[in-house]
Amino acid sequence: MIEAFGERMFRPGNSLVGVRAGRYRTPFGISGRGDYAYSGFLRAPLIRYDGYFALSNNFLEDGADLIVGVPQLYVEASVGVPSDVGTAQRRSGLDRVFRVQGNHGSWIVGVSHIRTLPYQPVTFAHGRAAFTGIDLRWTHDGVLASGEWITGQPFDGTTTDGWHADVAVHRPAMGPLTAVFRAEQLDYNTIAQFARHGRRQTVGARIRLPRGLTAQVDVLHQTGNLPQYRPTSFDIGLTYSIRLH
Repeated sequence: MIEAFGERMFRPGNSLVGVRAGRYRTPFGISGRGDYAYSGFLRAPLIRYDGYFALSNNFLEDGADLIVGVPQLYVEASVGVPSDVGTAQRRSGLDRVFRVQGNHGSWIVGVSHIRTLPYQPVTFAHGRAAFTGIDLRWTHDGVLASGEWITGQPFDGTTTDGWHADVAVHRPAMGPLTAVFRAEQLDYNTIAQFARHGRRQTVGARIRLPRGLTAQVDVLHQTGNLPQYRPTSFDIGLTYSIRLH
């Protein structure tokens, strides 16, 4: 079980108060599973990919989270210890995440900051990991544009910065197809022989098929010296969903 938490939202007057406790996704930037799962992209952005000296979509917290504000603008604070899955699992210690999010019309804008421990071994990575990020989302007439920019350090003596910009298009005339596009960049800055830099572009689609099936197809082109993948790749995924009424 990846997530297991209890939460409650209160609306005293015109204000908003929310509490959450348990095991939940690290609330930094565009982090909720509903924000990226089944969206048409089969890979996480480079700035949220395990092992690339930045963040990870697999970061989880065992802790407590508090939201205070109004529906249009609120502050969020999380305190916990890492409970990550995947290959990049942070060392045990206290995590602190702070976030401010506001919305107006078709826009959602957020600013996040995290202080945590690195996922690299202590013999290699000293100090703490600390990142600050800005994220935004915009929707209009069947178009969703979103993106994140982050900067910070994965551990002392190094820095990582990067961004991704996503567009999803679904118009009535497209029927069961949603087209997706992504451009992104990541730079891990350290001594030259160990530095990592990469850019990637993705074009893909999410297609609803009969009988509860959904197909996702992506074509990716990557440049730079990030490990693991060929310059051009083709991804395909098939999902079967069961809905009980």
